[in-house]
Amino acid sequence: MSDSAVSSTRRRFVQYGTMLGVGAQALLRSGDVKASIFDGKEAAGLNGPWPEMKYRTLGRTGHKSSRLVFGCGATLSREPHDDLLNAAFDAGVNTFDVGFSDYYSDAEKNLAPFLKTHREKIFLISKAYVPTDIDWDETITLPQAKAAAKGWSGYLDGSLKELGVDHVDAYYYMASNNVSVISNEEIYRAFEDAKAAGKVSYLGLSTHQNAANVLSTAADTGWFDLAMIAITPGGWYDWEDKSVLDGTPPMTGIRPLLDKARDAGIGLVGMKAGRFLAGRAWLGWGNPDAFNDFYEPKLLEAKLSEFQRSYAYVLEHGLDVVNADMQSLLHLRENFTAAATSADYFDIA
Repeated sequence: MSDSAVSSTRRRFVQYGTMLGVGAQALLRSGDVKASIFDGKEAAGLNGPWPEMKYRTLGRTGHKSSRLVFGCGATLSREPHDDLLNAAFDAGVNTFDVGFSDYYSDAEKNLAPFLKTHREKIFLISKAYVPTDIDWDETITLPQAKAAAKGWSGYLDGSLKELGVDHVDAYYYMASNNVSVISNEEIYRAFEDAKAAGKVSYLGLSTHQNAANVLSTAADTGWFDLAMIAITPGGWYDWEDKSVLDGTPPMTGIRPLLDKARDAGIGLVGMKAGRFLAGRAWLGWGNPDAFNDFYEPKLLEAKLSEFQRSYAYVLEHGLDVVNADMQSLLHLRENFTAAATSADYFDIA
């Protein structure tokens, strides 16, 4: 046998040894056979190259963001996952989103070690509730607004401490659903004070209830730089029912509102684009074909999962980027591929 053949055989042997070792560890950790096999192949270099990530400027922030945002909340809530964070960063993901400890447990704390190495190279987002006791359709009073502003400011300080940083690029009003809160000057002043103190640069919001009114109001204020919205190819996602909002127009019908927000300088971040497709898997059902009627043949014929199709669709119909949490390398690569190649499946000028 020639030296080159021996070298090739030895290299292949090492690769398969790595695949089996990493795959076995992943299986013990997750119990997911498919993901474990993928992780093993990925570690051994047997899965082939990743596609090249694409980027989009997020509104007036000027940040040229990867079209996939790593949603750290669920992934890091219980334990660190530097393996996934570093894999995403190395592949080109440069925007990372997390949230305060009252909702996401240890996610901010578990992101901190990654930030020590990469803080200056990424766009860091966190978020917290604007604490109020009012319903979505009530009007906030001045005393309530003062208390809410103080509470949100306190959450921001707590996030900085958990993250081990003195500044985040953006901080959100989390789970916003009340337009009087969105447009309240007292609460906005809390952001201005935090910005003046060097704690944060940009203001954002996240919403998955009363989203159309919230986004429209945010655009009217001129205060918001980012908005993370729960939207699907079939229209608004309803967090309360874990379904597509009853009576919603499809995403193409929402496009004028998305354009209004973008014209106001707001970078648009999607979330929950594929959540309805999963249904309630623990009950044995899902909705994998729910959005197929909105797709053109080119997308339907692409070698993508139903989740990848939903991400690709929303990215090419009005969103700048999409936020997703990734629990394994397999999950990360699937979402990464959808975001990096979304434009390939549409003939949109």
